[in-house]
Amino acid sequence: MNFARIVFAAAFAVTAFALAGPACPADANMQILMDKIKADKKLVVAHNMQLSDAESQKFWPLYDSYQKELESINTRMLKLINDYAGAYNKNAVNEAFAKKLVPEALAIEQAEVDLRKIYADRVSKAVSAVAAARYLQIEGKIRAMVRYELAANIPLVP
Repeated sequence: MNFARIVFAAAFAVTAFALAGPACPADANMQILMDKIKADKKLVVAHNMQLSDAESQKFWPLYDSYQKELESINTRMLKLINDYAGAYNKNAVNEAFAKKLVPEALAIEQAEVDLRKIYADRVSKAVSAVAAARYLQIEGKIRAMVRYELAANIPLVP
């Protein structure tokens, strides 16, 4: 699996969804695409983790739980992107909007850091320190590439 392909698909999906808005008739197609991205991501992680059977039994439930909790953070980010896109497209990014935008963006980032800390501890107890570090590195690289693609495609505040 190619990280770039996953990142491009994720960024495309998030950006397309943000621009289309919540009432888009293509929501079903977006859900299919997001499910495919999740499956591809899991394949990338599985390929790179090289876990024993015993470690796999402990790791994968944690992975699934982390992804589920991360989804709520992603949903918050998507809402923020949608709100920003709406305001940006209406030339309505003013002082009041910016005062709401910044704290929410920082709160989302902090929520992700907090979640990563919780799961770093849990994964470290379930698998070897090397495997835990490898997983955190893989997850970090994927998240960094998604952030990069989003940053490249979201215009600066006017």
